[in-house]
Amino acid sequence: MKKYISPIVWMVCWLLASGCIVKKTNTSPVDNILKDATAVLQKQIMEEADWAMQQEPITVTGASSPLSAGGKHDFFSQADYFWPDPKNPNGPYINRDGQSNPDNFQAHRKAMIRFSQVMGALASAYKITGDKKYVVHAVKHLKAWFVDPETFMNPDLEYAQAVIGVFKGRSYGIIDTIHFMEVVQAVIVMEKDTLFDKEVLAGTKKWFTQYIHWLNTSKNGLDEKNAKNNHSVCWAMQVASFARLCGNKAMLDTCSKLYKTVFLPNQMGVDGSFPLELARTKPYGYSIFNLDAMVTLCQIVSTPADNLWVYETADGKSIKKGISYLYPFVADKSKWTAKQDVMYWNDWPVAQPFLIFGANRFSVKEWFDTWKQLDHQPTITEVIRNVPIRHPLIWL
Repeated sequence: MKKYISPIVWMVCWLLASGCIVKKTNTSPVDNILKDATAVLQKQIMEEADWAMQQEPITVTGASSPLSAGGKHDFFSQADYFWPDPKNPNGPYINRDGQSNPDNFQAHRKAMIRFSQVMGALASAYKITGDKKYVVHAVKHLKAWFVDPETFMNPDLEYAQAVIGVFKGRSYGIIDTIHFMEVVQAVIVMEKDTLFDKEVLAGTKKWFTQYIHWLNTSKNGLDEKNAKNNHSVCWAMQVASFARLCGNKAMLDTCSKLYKTVFLPNQMGVDGSFPLELARTKPYGYSIFNLDAMVTLCQIVSTPADNLWVYETADGKSIKKGISYLYPFVADKSKWTAKQDVMYWNDWPVAQPFLIFGANRFSVKEWFDTWKQLDHQPTITEVIRNVPIRHPLIWL
């Protein structure tokens, strides 16, 4: 007896065979992006990891400045756009917005960026190879920064981006610790390894718990949280990153709420631009920076139950609209219609994280291909300072 097959089943089979219905495979867009990004970055990652394995820890105790009002364990930096007053060389510094002062004290900031480069490289190589030697070396750096009583950094930024003669430290200085995010993500990638020292892990989480508390209770922390432009986004991006390491769901919820009720409604225009950044002296660079921060916040905070990637305001603002607005100007900077940046115009864009994170979430190959072709190893200090994610594999 012949088995009866319904006309509906016959139709579905015919559509599949003809290609009118594409059969869903087990390979997700995430898997594809991760595989392709690994192919792009693997040689670079292994070279960076070889370099990182040779680096000994350098923390804030490795250098000091007589201009700092803090002590040996305090992070110190100077506000980038403040310069000595030609009319009063020994008096308070004056502002020249968008123009970085090359004579500022940079040692602590460079040490922090170096730390993020070391940790990002080690975690990326560990993700590719599973080699435990990367974990052991990473722990050595974490211990120096967060646990060792001789070399640790205090869990605050009271003296960051000081303005000589005006402020011992400013809320804007909190943006300096965006480079701790890849340190934290590296820990998340490696912490379950059997060779990850449990005392150092506990000490690291304790440090970031204390820093989250400072960010939410100090005057500088609260001022930064309530800033009107990219600084508040970077506050939330950092807090979310650190909160995920520490398992602080309340803080993750706070950052999600800020994104939906403050950042997206108040900082994005209905066309997807960032009017507050466009009004500044470096509109191109700041627009890229703020989009990177918002996209990274979506990457960190989003869950199936609270998906910032698909959240949209009543007037149609969304992160996808933000990427779609800026992407053409990143793919071809000559199309940029606003004024050029006063400095570093020729140094942007590089391999911006919004491109790969956006391509991963929305499966837009064009965004990924542009990311693939851009510079993955920028050398300009100002650019490195303003690219929060330089090791995307550990985030995917």
